[in-house]
Amino acid sequence: MTESFSLFSKVVLTQDFPEQNLQRGATGIIVEHYPMTDQEDGYSIEGFDIPEITLEVRRSQIMPFSQWQKEQTILQKIH
Repeated sequence: MTESFSLFSKVVLTQDFPEQNLQRGATGIIVEHYPMTDQEDGYSIEGFDIPEITLEVRRSQIMPFSQWQKEQTILQKIH
């Protein structure tokens, strides 16, 4: 089972959301958690650089900001 994110955690999108003009790597803050028993948990995220957007996502569509930073550091060292 995958661990849930805490409310107000800083997270990063792991995919593009073109309908909201948001790209992979955009950061936001979790403002709501929707626990599910038979599928992935859901979250509402706000705080993107675009005002008035609340994005609803599945657990697999986000990652912790700290993990994103570590991965970016590794990628920079490789290139």
